[in-house]
Amino acid sequence: MLITILDLEREPVTFEDLAFEPGAIDYGPELSQDLPLTVSGRADLIPEHRGHREIVEDIRLQASWSGEFEVACARCLEPVRRDLQGQFDLLFRPLGIDAGPSERAITADEAEIGYYQGSGLLLEDVLREQVLLSLPARTLCREDCKGLCPRCGHNLNTDPCDCDPAPADPRWAALSDLASRIKT
Repeated sequence: MLITILDLEREPVTFEDLAFEPGAIDYGPELSQDLPLTVSGRADLIPEHRGHREIVEDIRLQASWSGEFEVACARCLEPVRRDLQGQFDLLFRPLGIDAGPSERAITADEAEIGYYQGSGLLLEDVLREQVLLSLPARTLCREDCKGLCPRCGHNLNTDPCDCDPAPADPRWAALSDLASRIKT
């Protein structure tokens, strides 16, 4: 859904229970969407006066979203279902409007601003970013996940593998009994 400046000049754009089917938004190979992603919100045009005749057309986008996704376990790579949801209140400016010196410090307020290119903003791009940001840094299928065998790749959660234990690296021999020598 393209939210254009032309549409926003007439009136705010509102959307209720807008559904994006699985495959409509590309999240990359790490994440897949299982059910429609629903989003409700509003977009407003906020004219920012920067002097006598300079007006910057900012887009304020407020929305809430929810959906069901599947991500691979960080240890065993089995799919893990996650119900994700979130809310955002974001401000977007035209790309290049804040161009200035190449190296300068930005304020905390400037770190919260996104940029749109051309005549408007694509809602799908904002949703992709918000969904990816809502994912935990590391997803596990369960807390005691045993992961994969480092030698053969067998899932150790289903049953133990028959691999011979790897020979110990002789460079670590000096540290092998360190735990028994440390007095607590």
